[in-house]
Amino acid sequence: MNKPIIAIVGRPNVGKSTLFNRLVGHRVAVVAEEPGTTRDRISLDVIWQDRTFIIMDTGGLDYDESIRLSKEVEEQVEAAIDSADAIIFLTDARDGITSLDLAIGQRLRKSEKPIFMAVNKADNTKLAQNTAEFYGIKLGDPMPISAHHNLGIDNLMSTISQQLPKKTDEASKDTQTLSLAIIGRVNVGKSSLLNALLGEERAIVSDIPGTTRDSIDTRLQYADQRLLLIDTAGIRRRGKVVPGIEKFSVLRSVRSIDRADVIFFVMDATELATAQDTHIAGQITDAFKGVVIIVNKWDLAEANGVTASDCITEIRERFKFMPYAPIRFVSALEKNGISSAIEAAIMVFDDLTKEVEEEKLNNEVISAMSKHLPPNRGRRHLRVHKVLQEGINPPTFTFYVNYPDLVHFSYRRYLENRLREGLGFRWSHLKLQFKSRSSRNV
Repeated sequence: MNKPIIAIVGRPNVGKSTLFNRLVGHRVAVVAEEPGTTRDRISLDVIWQDRTFIIMDTGGLDYDESIRLSKEVEEQVEAAIDSADAIIFLTDARDGITSLDLAIGQRLRKSEKPIFMAVNKADNTKLAQNTAEFYGIKLGDPMPISAHHNLGIDNLMSTISQQLPKKTDEASKDTQTLSLAIIGRVNVGKSSLLNALLGEERAIVSDIPGTTRDSIDTRLQYADQRLLLIDTAGIRRRGKVVPGIEKFSVLRSVRSIDRADVIFFVMDATELATAQDTHIAGQITDAFKGVVIIVNKWDLAEANGVTASDCITEIRERFKFMPYAPIRFVSALEKNGISSAIEAAIMVFDDLTKEVEEEKLNNEVISAMSKHLPPNRGRRHLRVHKVLQEGINPPTFTFYVNYPDLVHFSYRRYLENRLREGLGFRWSHLKLQFKSRSSRNV
């Protein structure tokens, strides 16, 4: 499933960052009384009931060009509106409708996106009654909320969840299509790799970092396998992302990880395994995606006497948390190693979509637990009542136990390694879930 993006939009100082912090459950965005505190977009995942959304905070819109950074903030918000699947238009119950609210409402109406108008700071009955005047903006039913006091938030998010249709990625509708995203930091040769995969100059290639601003989806047939290639902009560390279009590009790259079945994680052979590479690898791991590590510009590394053995040792040492990821050496410029990279992606995809018999699964779990006893805490001992494979892509195994909180990260990792080895999941990251027995009749 794609995660719908919901942008919070409004004029300065109506409480957008307070609402953002309330939705994500902790203080992330800077909150201050001074208008214009938030200038760049911030986005995080929010799980609401059984759905996951990406919530995006934005700067306050003010079309007065005499205000410092007004134009830059406007560009950021415009990018947020264009990328969003839905918009929370936040207003202020204390101030009532302002001319700036009307101007923003007119802009949002042109977007043709689902708009949910929330009237913030409705902290009491009298202020909540002021909500009625916001019908004058003509953007649907205004909903009174208080982000600070957590009032009306359930109603707002429930309304959004009900009215926003669940989106299924186009590639996932066709089980024979492998969705493959090309991910990496800036200037490692992602667009060159895309062109090498396609055999044509489909994406613009430049030595200037950050040339690719948006994701490009392209279909490709390789032998009997249909592929959907997703080229993306480079990902930088959050502190290294400059305001403007590049910030939006990072969001698109993160979203591309969510859309993909397998990731081509591209690194530069001449600048291997940087701190930023580790950050990106962590994002891929957290998303439970299949991954092939692509060491690009291998022609340059070989010319400098670098060996494949040295590279593999360094990569495995740096990325100990993804020992299952195959490594392929590629020169996108010279179109070397391309077939091997695609075949590795297909190999990983086959692993991701594999199912195992319940008896074989349970035998492997019993064997693993007999060799390394489950954890205990005081008089509480972990007991596993049943284990089921409840999903593929990623392979998902649910352990129904008496005390889910007893499962330490290290024991989870031990079980994953044993299941991967014993069940033949050599190339994929397994998703292990631990639930209480009461959540299923077992």
